[in-house]
Amino acid sequence: MKDTKLFCSFCASSESEVDFLVEGENVYICDCCVNKASDIVNENMKKSYMGLSMNMQKPLDINRRLNEHIIGQEKAKRIVSVAVYNHFKRLNNRNDEDEVQIEKSNILLVGPTGTGKTLIASSLAKSLNVPFAIADATVLTEAGYVGEDVENILVRLFQAADYDVSRAEMGIIYIDEIDKIARKDGNPSITRDVSGEGVQQALLKMLEGTKANIPPKGGRKHPEQPLVTIDTTNILFICGGAFQGLEDIIERRLSGGGMGFNRDVKETVEDSHLFKNALPSDLQKYGFIPELIGRMPVIAPLEALTDVAMLSILTDPKNALVKQYKKLFDLEKVHLEFTPQALKEIVKIAKDRKTGARALRSVIEEAMLDIMFEVPSMTDIDTCIITDDVIKDAAAPIFKMLKKQTA
Repeated sequence: MKDTKLFCSFCASSESEVDFLVEGENVYICDCCVNKASDIVNENMKKSYMGLSMNMQKPLDINRRLNEHIIGQEKAKRIVSVAVYNHFKRLNNRNDEDEVQIEKSNILLVGPTGTGKTLIASSLAKSLNVPFAIADATVLTEAGYVGEDVENILVRLFQAADYDVSRAEMGIIYIDEIDKIARKDGNPSITRDVSGEGVQQALLKMLEGTKANIPPKGGRKHPEQPLVTIDTTNILFICGGAFQGLEDIIERRLSGGGMGFNRDVKETVEDSHLFKNALPSDLQKYGFIPELIGRMPVIAPLEALTDVAMLSILTDPKNALVKQYKKLFDLEKVHLEFTPQALKEIVKIAKDRKTGARALRSVIEEAMLDIMFEVPSMTDIDTCIITDDVIKDAAAPIFKMLKKQTA
């Protein structure tokens, strides 16, 4: 029988009026007060968590961190920095009773391959204090077909949030290769397009905001499987793709239409700047349904990399390629140098391959293969100098030998 003489030290309820009392040192607390205290602690942790993000992640701070890893693409970095900062503000004021409710602005990154779209996403993931997940649109199919369901995108975010639903609901998702789910032509499908238009339609409610039920460990849903409900209303979506062929659509629109001598011919735009002129109508012609385009109101264009930008990519960022190879040689106690002419030759060959910054590593790997094969066995060298002949003609590098100590 419960004792009526014992009282909760917080709400003064007797033991007979509650389920149980937890005893401390000359104090007691009932189960109701434990639950209320738990709710208060969780809410304060959320506020302090978001407050930390707000104090540390102003747009200039986010942009500065992106600059450490990404060369050029100033407009895209500004757009992403502002969007992420506004995402924090929305989260901080999501319980505000004001009539004006701030809606989220999902972002679409558009640009040629190798210009830094995925790098922007991965750099954000390292610097943000919210759960961040990267998903690939190429594996998604319409529900019921072989492949991954659209809801599996949320599973990655749920796992990144350490299986905490409340944290996952304030996260950011980057969907890579979004252009691969475009319709193969600009017309609505009359047959099943299970990895194209079907996926676009499945993404609609998720991008806008819905309560999705996901299997905690991913995979297909089963009737007897326990599911987790995640509200996507406050999840920011950043989508990116190379959109190969979109340049032709933009160029046709900019150059004007019609035939004959009196047709309207507009000013020609350089190929590297075409994505700056992308409009929703161009994306619709590319194969995206209007409803999906409307849910990604911010289009962030990325330009093709110039020779100067690619040269900077080799040497300037924190994780620059030249720094990576120097580190590899430092581990062998060999100093590695690249001459300015060698760096320019690397850029020249990479530009000819037309795959953006990704080509830089492949060019260096090809030129350095034999050198990296031989150097670990050479115990008498101090410095290895890579010249343009090494890059261009696979010539031998210049080695400086260790100075022999005289007795």
